Amino acid sequence: MSTSTYTVTGMTCGHCVSAVSEEVGALPGVTEVQVDLPTGAVTVTSDTPLDDAAVAAAVEEAGYELAGR
Repeated sequence: MSTSTYTVTGMTCGHCVSAVSEEVGALPGVTEVQVDLPTGAVTVTSDTPLDDAAVAAAVEEAGYELAGR
């Protein structure tokens, strides 16, 4: 198991949380996605370490920006 935490900017509501969770959760190997709306922290648990570029692409697909890890 691997856990990584990322910072996502632009999220303002529950729909934002849902969109990011859905896109990141669809990445291969992801088993859990937890989003903290006030801080923008997105914690991703996966079977194997994730490629940061793939996470960034999923966040952008949801309409938001990955600000860092």
